[in-house]
Amino acid sequence: MQKHSKPTLKPGLLALVTFLPFIGFFSILDQPAGYDESVYDFLFRNVLTHVDPERAHHMSLTALRALDTAGLGSYFAEMYGTAPDPANVLGLRFPNRVGLAAGFDKNGSAIRALARLGFGHIEVGTITAHSQPGNPKPRLFRLTDHEAILNRMGFNNDGARQAVFNIRAELKKLRVLPESRRPIVGINIGKTKVVPAEDAVSDYATSARLLSPLADYMVINVSSPNTPGLRDLQAIDTLRPIVDAVRAEADEAVRNPRSTLGHVPLLVKIAPDLNDQDILEVTDMCIDAGVDGLICTNTTINREVLSGKDKELAQAEAGGISGRPVADRSLEVLRLIRSHTDALTLVSVGGIETAAHAHERLAAGASLVQGYTGMIYRGPGWASQITKGIRHA
Repeated sequence: MQKHSKPTLKPGLLALVTFLPFIGFFSILDQPAGYDESVYDFLFRNVLTHVDPERAHHMSLTALRALDTAGLGSYFAEMYGTAPDPANVLGLRFPNRVGLAAGFDKNGSAIRALARLGFGHIEVGTITAHSQPGNPKPRLFRLTDHEAILNRMGFNNDGARQAVFNIRAELKKLRVLPESRRPIVGINIGKTKVVPAEDAVSDYATSARLLSPLADYMVINVSSPNTPGLRDLQAIDTLRPIVDAVRAEADEAVRNPRSTLGHVPLLVKIAPDLNDQDILEVTDMCIDAGVDGLICTNTTINREVLSGKDKELAQAEAGGISGRPVADRSLEVLRLIRSHTDALTLVSVGGIETAAHAHERLAAGASLVQGYTGMIYRGPGWASQITKGIRHA
């Protein structure tokens, strides 16, 4: 395994480093545009890249929550706010079509703080029935030449029961926001690593029973490459029982769903590395099982999407790649599924960096778009910039 140098910044400076992007943003509040991506880009390239990626992530999330708790959320709203551009999808009214993909807020502990950044929906997780530490560190790497991330986090989270406590508290906090700006909250669930494959159905069912009462929509994640055997659950014979069990638990737990569909909308997140025939088979099974939509796609394990030093690093490390390198395949999968059926709502994620990219996905048949890596490289104004761009397209 390739060795990696430790961060060059001393630990005592990390807190300051975490707050620097926000300090930079506050300094330009009086500018007409309200947000200058070049400020973030300078800080990211020259400061944040010297901090271990996972540590930077945790400290940034902590800083964002602290600033929101301290009453500075109104500043975020001023900087990143955009006029509502509502969309009715999955029987729910989304403030806009741009969402935060699962993986950023794994435990559902920063929903309101992230809502200040202009997201129309926030997908928390991936959450497993039981708490787990994830894979050994280091497990998160920047591929800066490709504006990509390599991760093998392994569903590190505090478990479904703690997530219930966190999400319930965050949903109460959302009540202070104008109704037109309250994001839809999705909950993404996965298999606990130590649970054997033959017990996967009951594991997913436990998460669904606990979490569905808090979810505007639910997502079954069987496509992460970082839990051994998880992607095998995408096979029709193993995926169908999971879908049926999650649907049954959600229907039992939620008698008055918020969606006008009459149930908690259920989506399945698929991998970009499935061949086209397998994708269509999964699609047909989801239609037959009453799944409401697909999220396409998760990270890729294909190293041929990279070149140069980024490829060398990725070949030496296990994990999935997100960001720009997955964009082409994500769009291909979206077009493939939409050409095959109109029966499912499609959410497109993977390599969406600009409003033009988002508009392309919407034109190809997506009802919603999501991002995570795009925000890492483009800054906290990413969602509001894309929303504005879509509205003016």
